[in-house]
Amino acid sequence: MSSLQVRILGSAAGGGSPQWNCNCTVCTAVRRGDAGTRPRMQSSLAIRSGDGPWLLVNASPDVHRQVELMPAEHREAGGRSTPFAGVLLTDAEIDHASGLLLLRESTEPLQLFATAQAHGALTDEWPLVTMLSDWCGVDWRELRAGSSTRLDGFGLTADCFTTGEDAPRYQRSPGGPGTSIGITFRSAGGQTLTYCPTIEAWSDELRTRLAASDLVLVDGTFWGATELADEGLGTRSARDMGHVPLGGDDGTAAELARLDTRAVVVHVNNTNRILLEGSAERAALEALDITVAHDGLLLEIT
Repeated sequence: MSSLQVRILGSAAGGGSPQWNCNCTVCTAVRRGDAGTRPRMQSSLAIRSGDGPWLLVNASPDVHRQVELMPAEHREAGGRSTPFAGVLLTDAEIDHASGLLLLRESTEPLQLFATAQAHGALTDEWPLVTMLSDWCGVDWRELRAGSSTRLDGFGLTADCFTTGEDAPRYQRSPGGPGTSIGITFRSAGGQTLTYCPTIEAWSDELRTRLAASDLVLVDGTFWGATELADEGLGTRSARDMGHVPLGGDDGTAAELARLDTRAVVVHVNNTNRILLEGSAERAALEALDITVAHDGLLLEIT
């Protein structure tokens, strides 16, 4: 029987949980080991169609630990091996791309799926791809927002669409459409999964896409618009940082509740109280039958 499998390798946003320099309510509780908390690595997942090879989606700074979450049977025999046959990037953010450097020991050129915007940023402005040419090399395959790309060798098709237009902070050239993308993965058996770790704004196109998917993994970065300020961690709002908050009448949780689709929130910031199992925020999501991802979670669509 054909299927689409997804393993969550990192369920937190940049910095993980607890973040190394943060003393917010959630980080303090996780660091203490309070009941109903767990450490989380930075946002990443692996996906495959049927019994095909695994594709790593976003290479986080924790990739060297995340690879240990993959079942041993997916490793090949021999002196060196990897469970991942390629890497796909949804953007060129540090939290999603710096793990490429940790994959430099690959015995074959890294097969990398990314937009021209992301590839350009990682070649010219933060030259990870250029550096990797002196190690394993990179075989780049272009993704285009608004287009469908067959991921040869994986039994998957990637329908790409813009979810954000803000360029990474290190990038001197402007952003624009396609700077951050979401992906609807389609398996050889017809199963569909839509992954958007960033949602800058909701649109009818996005609602239609998610409603037509068997499973959606969506941006759960912040619960409230002023979450960072409420914890004394700065003045930038969720929307200033390119994320629609989960809470509120116009938030992502309310949007997901209107869809008849299995929903899981990913890319959760360390300040977000949905990471506390006994919190009112977690209870609100559970009442809507929305799952909070955790590291190692395996999801399957048959």
